[in-house]
Formats: sequence, structure tokens, C-alpha cells
Amino acid sequence: MIKNIKNRIFKIIDVTSSGLLSTKVFDIFLIVLIFFNVLAVILETVENFASLYKFYFSIFEVFSVVIFTIEYMLRLWICTGYDKFKMPFSGRIKFVFTPLALIDLLAILPFYLPMIIPVDLRFIRVLRLFRLFRLLKLGRYSRSLRTLGNVMKEKKEELIMTVFAVLILLVIASSLMYFIENKAQPTQFSSIPASMWWGVSTLTTVGYGDIYPITPAGKFLGAIIAIFGIGMFAIPAGILASGYAEEIQKLHSKQKICPHCGKDIDEPHK
Repeated sequence: MIKNIKNRIFKIIDVTSSGLLSTKVFDIFLIVLIFFNVLAVILETVENFASLYKFYFSIFEVFSVVIFTIEYMLRLWICTGYDKFKMPFSGRIKFVFTPLALIDLLAILPFYLPMIIPVDLRFIRVLRLFRLFRLLKLGRYSRSLRTLGNVMKEKKEELIMTVFAVLILLVIASSLMYFIENKAQPTQFSSIPASMWWGVSTLTTVGYGDIYPITPAGKFLGAIIAIFGIGMFAIPAGILASGYAEEIQKLHSKQKICPHCGKDIDEPHK
């Protein structure tokens, strides 16, 4: 009896069982709940709104934490249904430290932590912001976010190389600008770390205007760095775009389309 209940819950919670109506209802319910939680966190920062509806925010928070806690406990219970977590004790310990399980824990931890250890009011305010970690839970229920996660995983080496190249360019540009502009602007370009703020805003083509070169050599270097910045930040976009296209192609190649109705054969037909 318990085993049947466990298998039933496993099919509902497991993301690979997306063809089941109960799984879709479960996913949609949690997605909506997560969005409303994020909205509640945002609205609570509006002082008048928060004081007026404080009671309702508290009730909704308790309701959400109860739901997320039940979900976390159920996932901890049924995780042995996966081959890599099949051992009753060690498997569950291993599951607890997986990225998605840690996100699930962070989603409810801010509610329970003040009950366990004494904390001041300032720390409680910070914990409230930690509730935004619930937004990361969408990665489990959204197929699009899972696809993007797969793309990031597949292209991580290329992305790391690009980030490393950007960091090298940032250090070189900031160092050169410091030596060029330091005498003319000792306050703005007081050191290489201070010049890095200019480097970041220039490489990202934002250009806040609070710090900028005034010497001819500095202006010339700034123009070159700005052009390099456009090119350097276009590279990760291209890598992600190509990776996303490859991932979509893989998904389409795995799908078996019915020639009569045009639907996925793996999904139950109505």
C-alpha cells in the first residue's frame, strides 16, 4: 500500500512524467505559487502596501512554506526511485546536496531559521529577501529553463573562456587608462581598481558618464576599448544562440510525431 502511494507520488512529482495530467497540474500549481511568492516579496517592500495587507502577506507566507515544505519532504521520500539515489540512507544524503534540492531548502529556510537561532531584526529582513530563491525553483518545472540550463552546461567551457578573455581585457584596459589619466584626474582614476569601474561600464557599453577620460590618449584608448567591448560581449550571445539552436534540434529529433494528428507519440492522446 505504502509502496503504491510512493510510486504514485513519484510519477506526479517526477519531471520526466510530463505526459500525466496530474504532473502538469502539480507543475502549474507550483509555478503559479512561486510567481505569487516573488510578487509578495516585491510588494512587501512598499511600506504603505505592506502595512495595509500585512496580515494577508503573513497568511500567504505560512501557506506557501507549508506547501514547499511538504514538497521538499515528499521529494526526499521518493528520491530513492532514481537509480543514483536508490540507497535509502546514503541516497537521500546525496540527494540533499544536489543543486535543486539545495534550492528547495533555501526556499523554506528563511521561515524556519529565526525559530531555531536568535537573530536580530536586520538579519530577518535579509532572510525575507532570500525568499526570492523560490524563483530558482522554476528551473525544475519549466521545460524552457531546463533547456537553457542544458545549453549552459554544454557550452560552459566556451563561456568560461570568453569570461576569462573579458577579465584579461578589463585588467589591461583599466591599467592602461590609470597610467594615462591618473595625472589629469587623480581623484577619478586614483588606482587600477578604481579605474576598473570605468573599464566595466565601457566594456559593457553602458557608459554611466560619472568617470571618463579627458586626455586625447585616454579618449583614443576609451574608443578602442568600447569597440572591443561590443565584440567581446557579442561572443557569449552567439555561443548561447548556437547552443540553444542545437538543443532545440536535439529535442525535435527525439520527438516522435504522429503523422495523423501531429502530436508527440509519447504523450497520451485525448
